[in-house]
Amino acid sequence: MVDGHRTFVIVGGGLAGAKAAETLRSEGFRGRVILIGDERDHPYERPPLSKALLQGKAERGSVFVHEPTWYAQADVELHLGLQVVSIDRAARTVRLGDGTVLHYDKLLLATGSEPRRLGVPGTELAGVHHLRRLAHAERLRGVLASLGRDNGRLVIAGAGWIGLEVAAAARGYGAEVTVIEPEPTPLHQVIGPELGQLFTELHQDHGVRFHFGARLTEIIGQDGMVLAVRTDDGEEFPAHDVLAAIGAAPRTALAEAAGLALADRADGGGIAVDASLRTSDPDIHAAGDVAAARHPLLGARLRVEHWANALNGGPAAARAMLGQEVSYDRVPYFFSDQYDLGLEYSGWAPAGSYDQVVLRGDAGKREFIAFWLKEGRVLAGMNVNVWDVTAPVQELIRSGAVIDPDALGDPSVPLTALTG
Repeated sequence: MVDGHRTFVIVGGGLAGAKAAETLRSEGFRGRVILIGDERDHPYERPPLSKALLQGKAERGSVFVHEPTWYAQADVELHLGLQVVSIDRAARTVRLGDGTVLHYDKLLLATGSEPRRLGVPGTELAGVHHLRRLAHAERLRGVLASLGRDNGRLVIAGAGWIGLEVAAAARGYGAEVTVIEPEPTPLHQVIGPELGQLFTELHQDHGVRFHFGARLTEIIGQDGMVLAVRTDDGEEFPAHDVLAAIGAAPRTALAEAAGLALADRADGGGIAVDASLRTSDPDIHAAGDVAAARHPLLGARLRVEHWANALNGGPAAARAMLGQEVSYDRVPYFFSDQYDLGLEYSGWAPAGSYDQVVLRGDAGKREFIAFWLKEGRVLAGMNVNVWDVTAPVQELIRSGAVIDPDALGDPSVPLTALTG
């Protein structure tokens, strides 16, 4: 039996919001739990959208966080296909797009992020795509299959994780792929040039063409359809479809309008939260892509857009809303699958933050672990086609110990011995 005296409202129907609702119930909260999502689909996980689902290796039903019946069974009130248009912090209410006003005792903002737009002529053409939502992935899967059948050409703007994963999926269907990227290597700001070249070679081995050092500036069309793209260095590439994969922006408009503190753009933007994921309003928390948290371990404010942050951040915020002591210090983690290459990345080592990269294993065979170091301390580690090492890699990061680079790069030295 739900106790209507306390109401917790969750804005955002993604993984973070769904796991927060689950945690509230598993922790014994008996008040009302209201989950509001602006998509009509039940909460789902996003990694398959650019991986297995896009490749045709997973069915639609496999992506959902819970079975649809779970929400009623858990007494979670689900409002789908509705936006929250405003927050009244003084009255502690949210207003939905249909005019409904809901009271909250605690509020969680898990509004996620949205794809950045190209902002160039031609983006209104029918063959221009983004990949963020389930509907996007289902549409794009059909497009890639059609391109593969007809020897069609896909141009991808951006060589980040989404761009590369879609490139791999497109080549799996047989489509011709060109990736346009302003940096000199893929993932340049994430893993640096030392490892970025590995992804250049991986995709080139599978027939992907790269055009580095240039930006897409125009999409040329006729009768509403894409014909080609132009870049700022004067090149033109034929295309039937274009994917904009130039990053994501946190959805902060609701929080900003409510007067909540936002993080600096230098920290990735987003809603500023403390280590307990609490915003500048003690009754409002934020989690997932939209939250820029002060990280207790790394000593910096981070906004992490990856799956693990939503998976773990939603429950952490829920516990904090219940009054539990929470210090969200998870080591950032993500994974990627491209062709026969699988990887896991732990830590935080943005461009300019490290002074050394150490490799353990055989980079030529694409079976190795890479470590990013600063003054001998491990900031991040990425295992490529090497498995069951996430825990010791993260322990190296957590320890803050100065590590001998030669021992770190020696596969005969157990990772677990390096911090002992």
